[in-house]
Amino acid sequence: MAAGIAKRINPEAPKPGGLAEVRRAFTGLRRGETIAGYLFLAPNFIGFIIFMLFPILFAFYIMLTDWSLAKEPNFIGLKNFETMVNDRIFWKSLVNSFYYTFIAVPTGIFIAFWLALALNRKMRGIIFFRTVYFLPQITLTVAAATVWRWIYQPEIGLINHILELVGIEGPKWIHNTKWAMPSVIIMSNWQGIGFAMLILLAGLQGIPEEYYEAASIDGASGWQRMRFVTLPMLTPALFFVVVTSLIGAFQAFDQFYILTEGGPAQATTPLTLYIFQNAFRFFKMGYGAALAAVLFLIILIITVIQWQLARRWVIGFDEDE
Repeated sequence: MAAGIAKRINPEAPKPGGLAEVRRAFTGLRRGETIAGYLFLAPNFIGFIIFMLFPILFAFYIMLTDWSLAKEPNFIGLKNFETMVNDRIFWKSLVNSFYYTFIAVPTGIFIAFWLALALNRKMRGIIFFRTVYFLPQITLTVAAATVWRWIYQPEIGLINHILELVGIEGPKWIHNTKWAMPSVIIMSNWQGIGFAMLILLAGLQGIPEEYYEAASIDGASGWQRMRFVTLPMLTPALFFVVVTSLIGAFQAFDQFYILTEGGPAQATTPLTLYIFQNAFRFFKMGYGAALAAVLFLIILIITVIQWQLARRWVIGFDEDE
């Protein structure tokens, strides 16, 4: 009787139990969407587990063994790390990695910054020049290093030929212990500055023009505008470039392998190449995994340090706090 009275008073009144049915339908729909979302994400998760997570966990296991491809792994604890302490080539490769990283990264970012400033203009044909400077970035490192290996040839190489035309005797480049590492750095920066330039160019174009106008009204010179407007506003982009460049430099492998194969006299053997040599040339998988763990720890520590220092110089880094 109460339901009949409700219908006469308000014909649009929902039937008893209607709200619960709507909730059940909505819950079922949401559950179906959740399942569909997991199904779409499943291939990525499966690929991550098989090709990323499992190899990492397996590497942490085999670094505590003496496993080689010729015999079963035997647990030896931290013996691989004890061997590492007395390994002269390990320390040499570690020094080479730091030398390469802390020379290549600052010089590359410096060049990329000035290129970004030069290309941050509204002028005819500027898109062409931006494309030209970015093209080396999309070139395979193996292909680029092969070309540069010929360019560096002492007798028939392009660089020494140009130097000879002006009366200068060129060095032996990748065949000389003094010039081998600078040669790799030059090639790496030639290929890698395009990415840094693009990120910094995007950062420059994101700076509001009103800031420069206000600085000009206050009488700021060009250098003052760069110091007090451009550089502070560009710090988020610079931070991203620094972090990614340092990680990429410590992981550099292809250019060393193709250009010099670590020579001459281990002058260009970074830690990555030494890991490869131990694991896949000498078949000392356990020792190679231990070396890889050291490289991982170095990259992790440097990244954490950068993250902590970013609070002091990157604008907006702690806005959420």
